[in-house]
Amino acid sequence: MGNRFDLADYPAYARWREARIAAHPTSVADLVVEVDDIAALNQAEHAALLDRIRRANMAAYAERRPQPGRDDKAALTALGARFGLVSLDRNALADDDGVTPLSVHRDGTRARYIPYTERPIAWHTDGYYNHPPRRVRGLTLHCARPAAEGGVNRLMDAEMLYILLRDEDPGHIAALMRDDAMTIPGNDEEGLQRADTVGPVFWIDGGGALAMRYTARARNVMWSPDPAVQAAAAAIRRLLDGPSPFLFAARLEAGMGLLSNNVLHTREPFRDDPAAPRLLYRARYHDRIAGS
Repeated sequence: MGNRFDLADYPAYARWREARIAAHPTSVADLVVEVDDIAALNQAEHAALLDRIRRANMAAYAERRPQPGRDDKAALTALGARFGLVSLDRNALADDDGVTPLSVHRDGTRARYIPYTERPIAWHTDGYYNHPPRRVRGLTLHCARPAAEGGVNRLMDAEMLYILLRDEDPGHIAALMRDDAMTIPGNDEEGLQRADTVGPVFWIDGGGALAMRYTARARNVMWSPDPAVQAAAAAIRRLLDGPSPFLFAARLEAGMGLLSNNVLHTREPFRDDPAAPRLLYRARYHDRIAGS
């Protein structure tokens, strides 16, 4: 069968590439599955979500009716568990249960970080600063209350970006798989001690799947000075900022959410309604979605 990620095995890559592009959704609507309750998916709902995850490494859900009084954090972790996501990344800013409420904070430690402001968030994968084996493979989001205006997310499957880069120049992939391709500077502010994280952008995990860590925030990353790595990093920025059939834009409304293998994503700026401020719940996992 060959190895689709071996740069010397073009036939295996070409077969995989053709199949991935043919199966990939063509619109945001193709990613969305209506469900009754994420805490208790039926077999058909689970199968429909998994089908989209297999084709795009992500799926969106929309609950058909509100779930008044429900513990949304518990529902989100139940949803993750249904897809084999159990190893929560209990990062320093998450709540004690490992799930993070994303809302605007005006003071305190969280206020220092962009996810807790109304400001835009550039292209990234979650946990790009984590050391192995704590790398984030799975990511879920649930919207309890949307912003009054804005807050659209852009989304892209890392496998599609890999294809675009490899088609342009296989040397981009070789450079991005270098062990010293990208360094995330450490953080020792306010008790969030973390050493520098040095590693590749793309790598193949123990199960043979492609994985990626990335951030477009210039102040958060140091790229290898090697010209090939510099060219590959520039190509990523250009491809993510340009038009592509593999780029999606969507805004999560109340009762909607995202299941993904930590796909690339952004968040546009938003404006809150003080009477009903934006609230999302986020769960990060060290697992990849089972069966994907």
